[in-house]
Amino acid sequence: MQTEEDPLVCRLRGRLKRGARKGDIATIGDRVEVSRLNETEGMIEEIEPRRREISRLAPLPQGEYLQIIIANPDQAVFVFACAEPSPRLRMLDRFLVIAEKQQIPALIVANKVDLAGMEAARNLFERYTAIGYAVIYTSVKSGEGIEALHQRLSGVISALAGPSGVGKSSLLNAIQPGLGLEIQKISHATGKGRHTTVVSEMFPLKDGGYVADTPGLRALALWDIEPEELDSYFPEIKGLVADCAFSNCTHSHEPGCAVRTAVNSGHIHPERYDSYIRLRSNKE
Repeated sequence: MQTEEDPLVCRLRGRLKRGARKGDIATIGDRVEVSRLNETEGMIEEIEPRRREISRLAPLPQGEYLQIIIANPDQAVFVFACAEPSPRLRMLDRFLVIAEKQQIPALIVANKVDLAGMEAARNLFERYTAIGYAVIYTSVKSGEGIEALHQRLSGVISALAGPSGVGKSSLLNAIQPGLGLEIQKISHATGKGRHTTVVSEMFPLKDGGYVADTPGLRALALWDIEPEELDSYFPEIKGLVADCAFSNCTHSHEPGCAVRTAVNSGHIHPERYDSYIRLRSNKE
């Protein structure tokens, strides 16, 4: 538990654990009131209501359990490489749906721009700036975008996510020497492989703010989103739904569909539309 003075190892007050537990009582990102027991230990007395959260349903023998990956993030930062590995943009589209659902502002980081060239990088990621998402193009090798990313991380709580190999650790090391290595060490220790862990931890930035590595985001299923809800989580689709000929339009085959008309006219990127259809039919 981080306090204004120093970290404390804290336990929950017993009364906070009373009653049936259907989810995490406290997690990283929670704002709490603590009482100090000694120089290194404390007791959590109260947990403030969460403004927002990223959560997942974890199956247990006695039923599903709501695991909070991070509470109260100010933004979700999705890091993808322009090359080596090739960007998995359908995964990015799914991440963006999660952020839209949870009402968490999203920042996209297109890393390793030096490997692809800026023109090719923009061809890949401009589909997102066109619909209102912020995109920062970065390269640790050239220094491109490092200061811009640093400024966006300073003073806020950022949930960081992205596939393996995209350079998250190198980016964090460039912003604050040793930070990426520290996160990588924790990931190895808790997960026995970064792909399986859902343990998150927040790391302080020297000039204010926190970065939380959120490996569990890769395993998140869109468990609580009905197919027709997806319309609201694709910004380029949301405003067109009222113009469709049928109120229950699935935007897949119906005549008079304003969404498909927008795809055919180039106003909606065809790969974004494909992601929407796949998500709606549970193929992602």
